Amino acid sequence: MNREERKLQIEIDKDIQKGVYANMAMISHTKEEIVFDFAFLQPQQPRASVASRVIMSPAHAKRFVQAAAENLKRYESSFGEVAPSKESKIGF
Repeated sequence: MNREERKLQIEIDKDIQKGVYANMAMISHTKEEIVFDFAFLQPQQPRASVASRVIMSPAHAKRFVQAAAENLKRYESSFGEVAPSKESKIGF
C-alpha cells in the first residue's frame, strides 16, 4: 500500500474540538524536542495565560512549519495577503 492509498481516520474529543484562542506563541527547544506554547495575552495586561502546549520532535516540527507555510499561501490565494502585525515583537 503506497502513501496515497492509506486513509487515516482522526478522532477528536468534543472538548478539544472547541479549540482555544491564542494571540501569542513562544517556541523553545532542547536537542530532542521543540516546544510550542500558545498563549492568550489580554490587552493592557502584563501577564499571558498558556492555553496549549504542543511538544514535537524536530522532524515533526519542521513538517509542521512547512505545512503551516503552505496553508498560509493557500489562505492568501483565497483571501488576499496577510499584512504583518505592527504590534510589539512579543509572541508571534
